[in-house]
Amino acid sequence: MLKKEIARLLTGFRQFKEKFYAGEDSVYSKLQNVQNPKTLIIGCSDSRVDPAILSSAGPGELFVVRNVANLVPPCDPDGGRHGVSAAIEFAVVNLQVETVIILGHSQCGGIRALLNPENTIAGGFLQQWVKIAEPAKTRAIALASSDDSVPLWRLCEHESIRTSLENLKSFPFVAEAIEKRGLTLLGVYFDIEKGELLEFNEKTESFTPIPY
Repeated sequence: MLKKEIARLLTGFRQFKEKFYAGEDSVYSKLQNVQNPKTLIIGCSDSRVDPAILSSAGPGELFVVRNVANLVPPCDPDGGRHGVSAAIEFAVVNLQVETVIILGHSQCGGIRALLNPENTIAGGFLQQWVKIAEPAKTRAIALASSDDSVPLWRLCEHESIRTSLENLKSFPFVAEAIEKRGLTLLGVYFDIEKGELLEFNEKTESFTPIPY
């Protein structure tokens, strides 16, 4: 007998199949041999922040990479296992996406782990991973010291998006795509409490609400 949660997922799959596989001209009849997404979203693994749900995107519209704290490591071609870097390369070089979005969010557990490692239950893998955002932590602490109106964790969530954008530019194929074909990089922050999206403005170095 299937566990209740697995049964619920299978019910969801049946509904998915009815919606996207019905008829000869179904969505997946067109997608079965090719994908052509225009946007790469690098988001957090957090269960509340699914890019496809947030954007109401359909199958084939988004190429999505998710990890703890929506981090992009700096380019480091040392032959190691670079899952995030490989996915970015595939999206930019092979799929020729037009836009790359770093999608951060409020109440991020990964950022909390970065700020308060002593309170983190998880072991060494998590702590090693979130060290990618150490520059963001440093900047956030400096900002908080001069203005305590914004919580440190929110400042760090914002700054981590900036760090990932900076790291993206360290990949030669990303820099080339920006220069030669106008690849666009965006930093977006989802405020879970307010249900709002904010965009990073590179000129003002601040996050402002996105009208919708």
